[in-house]
Amino acid sequence: MFFRIDDQVIVIAGANKGSKGKILKVDRKNNKVVVEGIALVWKHVRRSQKNPQGGRLSKEMPLNASNVMLIDPSTNDKTKVGVRFLDDGSKERYAKSSGASLGKIAPPRERHASK
Repeated sequence: MFFRIDDQVIVIAGANKGSKGKILKVDRKNNKVVVEGIALVWKHVRRSQKNPQGGRLSKEMPLNASNVMLIDPSTNDKTKVGVRFLDDGSKERYAKSSGASLGKIAPPRERHASK
């Protein structure tokens, strides 16, 4: 799973299909992502010193990572994510549809550098 916090994604399955949002949290162990404004539920909160009003709060629930796709920043359309090594041996994410870079994910390593 090559999602990162602050990536723009689109929901491709479920009740919120077609909705776009920004990733707030990534849970790699359970293969889940929390997307801003998607999968909202009501959480009922009792009155306390921390929350003197009490009542119902709206919060985002995690989605399965297979139900979202990354939005390509260059074309503004959904795309698959690939990983490739650069000439200096560093690893980067890229959009498979356009080939645009999505940022480095690993530092340069000598064994992966092209000679």
